[in-house]
Amino acid sequence: MAGEPTNHVQGDAPMPEMARYLKCTEFVDCDTKSVAEKAEALTEGLQTDREKAVALYYFVRDEIRHNAYAALYDPDHYKASVILEAGNGICQQKSILLCALARAAGIPARLGFVDVNDYQLSESFKQMIGGINVFPFHGFAELFVDGRWVHASPAYDLETCRRKRFIPVDFDGVNDAKDSQYTEEGEPHIEHLEYHGPYEDFPWDEILSYYKEWAARLGIDWDELKDAGEQVRRRKSWGDG
Repeated sequence: MAGEPTNHVQGDAPMPEMARYLKCTEFVDCDTKSVAEKAEALTEGLQTDREKAVALYYFVRDEIRHNAYAALYDPDHYKASVILEAGNGICQQKSILLCALARAAGIPARLGFVDVNDYQLSESFKQMIGGINVFPFHGFAELFVDGRWVHASPAYDLETCRRKRFIPVDFDGVNDAKDSQYTEEGEPHIEHLEYHGPYEDFPWDEILSYYKEWAARLGIDWDELKDAGEQVRRRKSWGDG
């Protein structure tokens, strides 16, 4: 897989590096009252970073519902505090919230992205991304637990998985929790293509530029693609896709 991360391995990371992934940023706004209080409530009584990371992951995975038609083109909708209040979001938004909760709990966390071939995309969602199965900059988080970076992909909540026959992505704080390549029926699901990152904050400008370049490669005018996607999003109820 092109560009797959090689730096989430056993071993201590330099302290300055860890400080980058503990600070509050524009989008990973872990110092907001709502995020800090939620992290404290979810980790109350837990002793280890591993226990805390697991608790935070399952909250984001299952209590923040997957919404393929969340608002995408307003940067405010990518702030962790806004995502927490909304209670739903797409993969990027859920990963931002997981990073913020982890940092609020004292666990270094960073964002990663990967272009994926998603064989289970609905036709309506494909209309939003140019009529293809490849979704650029699919989001995930990496949490620093027990001396190593662990991949955590909280995109699909348990209810969505049951409805769509997806295999839930479980997280134990030790093993990488990556998207399943297959559905419960054995059909192809997620194929990772090219990785981007890691990032200490959500790279809004970089992603927007990447999307515009992506549209150009498809021979589609960016503004037309964006407008068509917004029309689809407004027609659809959240949770489908």
